[in-house]
Amino acid sequence: MGERIGFIGLGIMGRGMVGNLLRAGFELTVWNRTAGRADEFVAAGAAAAASPAEVAASSDIIITCVSDTPDVLAVTLGAGGLIHGARAGSLVIDMSTISPQAAREMAEALAARGVASLDAPISGGSEGAAKGTLSIMVGGEAADVARAMPAFQAMGKAITHVGGHGAGQTVKLVNQILVVGNMLAVAEALVFAQASGADLEKTLAAVTPGAAGSWMLTNRGPQVITRDWRPGFTIDLQQKDLRLVLEAADQVGAPVQATATIFQMYRTLQAAGLGAEGNHALVKAIERLSGIEVGGA
Repeated sequence: MGERIGFIGLGIMGRGMVGNLLRAGFELTVWNRTAGRADEFVAAGAAAAASPAEVAASSDIIITCVSDTPDVLAVTLGAGGLIHGARAGSLVIDMSTISPQAAREMAEALAARGVASLDAPISGGSEGAAKGTLSIMVGGEAADVARAMPAFQAMGKAITHVGGHGAGQTVKLVNQILVVGNMLAVAEALVFAQASGADLEKTLAAVTPGAAGSWMLTNRGPQVITRDWRPGFTIDLQQKDLRLVLEAADQVGAPVQATATIFQMYRTLQAAGLGAEGNHALVKAIERLSGIEVGGA
């Protein structure tokens, strides 16, 4: 397939993405902080590296997908980081969600070594990662986006070049404002339906195709009514993203009242030890306020 790809981060999202890159026929080198997570991909034909720098040394395009800004900075610029192995002319694509400012600073550090970069955060949950249907929001130079497109097309469906370095991260934060706002609406609606004695499955069937429909309603509404808290995206990771939203909104002077409230609601769930549950468990905050539990009867 031409360009060799390195992939750093085999977590809840990265695993599905790597699987799709392998199925698309890319020559792949992988690294993960917990090395054992690479085993199934090595068995499927990937090579394993001992460090991010080693991944970069054997790759033309290096993709990172890790949890938070400090993690991205560590695997990119830190000791053993990919910058120490990347050759001039290679391309680094960060698909994590980090601060737009950090994305711009990282792009500058890589450019000083002759290494191109894109910030390309993703949306679509673990389902989208596994199915190769992620939405990908890309910041950087058009020529680099074109170069990355075969890899993006193996992992996602809606691939949008939204602007220069950092713009991908800004649009991802827009996405997260919408995701959690939708989830709060789903939670309030289902608690109301439960309190009113409505048939929850029929209620979802009635409202999902109409103007109230959303990805969160379609994919997370059914999980709420069956009380299935398996994460497509955990509360802990959602909180990390909302912290980025609140910081970035403060920097630009944008009011985000609803998002700030949802952040505090998730905080109560984290305090109760629920941080590893899916972000749709936001409904539990409403349930605890009201004493009304959705489904499960």
